[in-house]
Amino acid sequence: MALIEIKDLKKDYVNEEVVTSVLFGLNFDIKEGEFVAIMGPSGSGKSTLMHILGFLDVLTSGVYKFKDKDVSNLDEDRLAQIRNEEVGFVFQAFNLLPRTSVYENVKLPLVYSKGKKSEDKLVKEAIKAVGLEHRINNLSNQLSGGEKQRVAIARALVNDPSIIFADEPTGNLDSKSGQAIMEILEKLNEMGHTIILVTHETDTARHAKRIIKMSDGLIADDYLVKDRRTTRDGELVK
Repeated sequence: MALIEIKDLKKDYVNEEVVTSVLFGLNFDIKEGEFVAIMGPSGSGKSTLMHILGFLDVLTSGVYKFKDKDVSNLDEDRLAQIRNEEVGFVFQAFNLLPRTSVYENVKLPLVYSKGKKSEDKLVKEAIKAVGLEHRINNLSNQLSGGEKQRVAIARALVNDPSIIFADEPTGNLDSKSGQAIMEILEKLNEMGHTIILVTHETDTARHAKRIIKMSDGLIADDYLVKDRRTTRDGELVK
């Protein structure tokens, strides 16, 4: 059974009487345990798609099934509930609370979740998963960019979500730190976590196992990556 099923998904934005179409009828499935990179240039629709898949936005028409349930027309309260319980987010800008400890930043999602027991254990396990036990009491403004992104990953993990969305997670990092972040995401995928990565960088996308390429609001290509090498023109080997 697919974790995500998308059928003829379309998205329009309406500003007064002006309609701007962004997505033009997408069809694809994502299975549990996949590591998928959604690629495309600026304006291709990849971020809009991620926002819909992550319950941050709603589609205009079509069908979105999550865990075999149609979530296309749920109200904001129900979408927020699913978002809090099922989804973890890692953003380019980290989005950490300033002058707040690593521990408290990672703990934050648990504040909005009901029925979570042993919060201290969950937080420490998430921090350990990204190798930051030695920084657990440090404030966020005392960390390097790479360490901040590790905290963001731990925060995304703490609720044990069904899926992790990583939106340009290496965009604010140097190449060495970016490589370390992608290796952490690879490891989490090997442990069974479903990951959807949004990026325009081939070097970042090569860590995924499947590539969905977006162009002008449509899927231009969708293929499995047989290995992680690139061709002379920088394209991933299919």
